[in-house]
Amino acid sequence: MFLVGLSGGIASGKSTVVAVLRELGCAVIDADVIAREVVQPHFKAYRQIVHYFGTEILLENGEINREALGNIIFSHPEKRQLLNSVTHPEIQKEMLKQIWKYFVLGYRYVILDIPLLFETNRLTKFMKYTVLVYCDPPTQLSRLMKRNRLSQAEAEARIASQLPLDEKRKLASHVIDNSGDRESTRRQVLKLHARLEDSLDFLWARLVVGTVVAGLGGLVYLLLRRFIS
Repeated sequence: MFLVGLSGGIASGKSTVVAVLRELGCAVIDADVIAREVVQPHFKAYRQIVHYFGTEILLENGEINREALGNIIFSHPEKRQLLNSVTHPEIQKEMLKQIWKYFVLGYRYVILDIPLLFETNRLTKFMKYTVLVYCDPPTQLSRLMKRNRLSQAEAEARIASQLPLDEKRKLASHVIDNSGDRESTRRQVLKLHARLEDSLDFLWARLVVGTVVAGLGGLVYLLLRRFIS
């Protein structure tokens, strides 16, 4: 099995691509969903966040007020780093659990949907391939203004807070151009899926694990024979 990193930019249409991949039966791990899960009250990260940021960030039901926390870290980069140091290890642990699950189930590859894959650049070394969902800047701006009901200045500020799509495009091994209509995007996703399915890169992991398991099995057998005799 091998890993495929999927990313995009705000309003570039990554959710559209993910929906098609799920239709095709692909294993997709959504880092955003996991990030929301690990800050629920029964998780370790929740307790640490409340310890560092105080109970002022909690809603009446005890859950974290994401908007209030977001306002704090948006204007204080050092607090954003603190939050990341708390949540990222927990997110990565949960991602590893899900990757292992799909490996055991026999999937050839797993897609990791990570919004800041290219910004952080820590996880790209674990990816066999990286995929960027791209759209041209005017389309991105227009979509964001319409979707979030923002002024042009507000939308431009949000886009500017991320690494430009044209820069990410240089870093990706595959690009899906979502500037056009949905059918055009779907055709590109189908083509990518076929290419990944035909890849034999998943075999090396199976061979490595098979060799390790066989070696451990042989060792256990020899030890049992020694104790029995």
